[in-house]
Amino acid sequence: MQSQHRSASFHPAHNASHGPIALAAALACVLTLPAARAQDAAPGQTLSTVTVNASADASAQGLSPAYPGGQVARGARAGILGTRDAMDTPFSAISYTNELILDRHARSVGDVLQNDPTVRVARGFGNFQEAYFIRGFLLDSDDTAYNGLYSLLPRQYIATELFERVEVLRGASAFLNGASPAGGGIGGSINLLPKRAPNEPLNRVSFGVGSGGSTQLAADIARRFGPDGNTGVRLNAATHNGGTAVRDEDARLGLLAVGLDWRSRDVRLSGDLGWQDHKLQRTRTNVTLGANVISVPAVPDNRTNYAQPWSYSNERDTFGTFRGEWDISPDMTAWAAAGARRSDEANALANITVNNGSTGAATAYRFDNTREDSVNTGELGVRGKLQTGSVGHEWVATASLFDFEKKNAYAMDRRNTLATNLYGPVSSDLPAFSANTLYGGDVAHPLRTGTTRLTSFAVGDTLSLLDKRLLLTAGLRHQKINIANYLYANGALSDRYEQSRTSPLLAAVYKLDKSVSLYANYVEGLSQGQTAPSTATNRGEMLKPYVAKQKEVGVKYDAGRVGGSLAFFSTDKPRAYLDANNVFGTNGKDRHQGLELAVQGEAIQGLRLLGGLTWLDAKQQTTGSATTDGKRVIGVPEVQANIGAEWDVPGVRGLAVDGRLVHTGSSYANATNTLKVGGWNRLDLGMRYLTEVQGKLVTLRLRVDNVADKSFWASVGGYPGSGYLTVSAPRTVSLSASVDF
Repeated sequence: MQSQHRSASFHPAHNASHGPIALAAALACVLTLPAARAQDAAPGQTLSTVTVNASADASAQGLSPAYPGGQVARGARAGILGTRDAMDTPFSAISYTNELILDRHARSVGDVLQNDPTVRVARGFGNFQEAYFIRGFLLDSDDTAYNGLYSLLPRQYIATELFERVEVLRGASAFLNGASPAGGGIGGSINLLPKRAPNEPLNRVSFGVGSGGSTQLAADIARRFGPDGNTGVRLNAATHNGGTAVRDEDARLGLLAVGLDWRSRDVRLSGDLGWQDHKLQRTRTNVTLGANVISVPAVPDNRTNYAQPWSYSNERDTFGTFRGEWDISPDMTAWAAAGARRSDEANALANITVNNGSTGAATAYRFDNTREDSVNTGELGVRGKLQTGSVGHEWVATASLFDFEKKNAYAMDRRNTLATNLYGPVSSDLPAFSANTLYGGDVAHPLRTGTTRLTSFAVGDTLSLLDKRLLLTAGLRHQKINIANYLYANGALSDRYEQSRTSPLLAAVYKLDKSVSLYANYVEGLSQGQTAPSTATNRGEMLKPYVAKQKEVGVKYDAGRVGGSLAFFSTDKPRAYLDANNVFGTNGKDRHQGLELAVQGEAIQGLRLLGGLTWLDAKQQTTGSATTDGKRVIGVPEVQANIGAEWDVPGVRGLAVDGRLVHTGSSYANATNTLKVGGWNRLDLGMRYLTEVQGKLVTLRLRVDNVADKSFWASVGGYPGSGYLTVSAPRTVSLSASVDF
């Protein structure tokens, strides 16, 4: 069983009612055990060390150990191939540790990915859902995996208390992970690993305050029981209340999660139960540009709030998952996993549309909707090892099922517009729905409007040759996609299709020596096709699944304490448009190709680095229109870079400072590339201090994001074909303290 050492640190509290927190804090006060890295102790003090159990996924492999510096891991999960060291993996992947999550005050998955030079965070379709550009392709938070299973965690916002690590696999992964439920995953996939009880008792209570009067309170408690500590329980509870650095915004979140695990010599079991209640009031919306806008409006002051005072968004999620692994023999292991999520959403939106880019004149309208999600998913598999002569084999076979049903209803009063302005917002009372309101079902009782059923089976084999210096991986996944749409008014079946596709994988790793690996892969992405719009002669027709084709080559370097990688990739993704006969079909493609450079580790004792550079050439090809052929894809910059450094201050034990510089180049807000959005730079700074007070470890953290308080359009896009703009967050200050009893 692998293990790792980490410093005890504040876990960003995120919102919950005070009841769960009070219970968790009371339990924490009963038991005591400080935990810290000895080198972070205050002068003259020696702090004890917590050894963290690395079996977060109920597997013999366990968590990949942390890389020197502790900010990332040495490896990550490569889908059904399991957890692998980065030097043995024919893909570009990274795993961000809980230590980084805590030290950067990350509150959501998007906050963690602010550290990734290959990812940019955007806003999803019409609401406040996080979306992620990976290699220029969008991945909705719906398509985030939890311990290998899709869409189990909350759909719009996932608080960091719910996971131990964030793993990013860059590039297509239909063979490794299967098709994603919402059709993303072409540019990359995100997997979150659950929390498990460490080998030593953990009792941590944390408190934080931030800009806008926000407060956070959290408790993290863990114990192991039984012979050799074979049973583990970990409880996380958190609450977040108050405003933000944006005027009049309010965000509240309540969270409670329990992680369980049990292990014997040949069997490992784990399970999770979680609840999250996320409420937003008057949260600033996306900015949509009207059809007649000829220039991108100047960015408003980043504290300006143009949301209507009655707008809100509520999301409540309950989820559970179970995973088990059985060693049938020393060379063969079987596993099974299952999970479920139930969600309720309700909101009243008034998204702003700017109709004059010079004056900022805009309109909004009331749009209410409700939604209920039901997700059930599972996976069975077996993997093993064998030797044929001088060739080693690591083979795997799996079968998976994903079943999703959504109920949805809305009331859209788009003709009853409210006049406002981007630079001088006008607040209106909640308008009653007019006679022209477009209704989709009954908001109080939404009906089933869609189902998605994904089934697949896959086989693969990794061959090791030349004394394990050459690794060749090949595999096939046969996927069936069954999607049905139902009418909002009465729930009757509207249309359905069943399609299937066999997705291949061919990949190789060649180790020049222990410090240098060369790799290459051919892998495909699979996503559902678009639906023909109402303007098409074949309106409502659902196109066949899109098959994206990726080719990638790269080199990885590991000097022991500092590592890095360089990758070149090219991915072709089909696109659809209306042809000369007004028929909507798959007729064109987007080609994304680029270079990725990444660096991580401890350059010298006490100086930790994390960052990189991405160059992207994302072009529309064969679009059927001379105005878009060869033009850049909406929202994708040519250059983006992150430079992060953390330094232990000499002479002051326990004190560390960090800085992060983020650069994002210019992009376009429309397909014809006539609306150009300027690039931006942001500087973030932080400080951490560890000490002991009356025998208790205390960790203090101070963070300032967007130090220069710059206003810029932080993201463009967020939904395919849209030019959504989001304004940057103002300078945000947060201070936290955690105590380990």
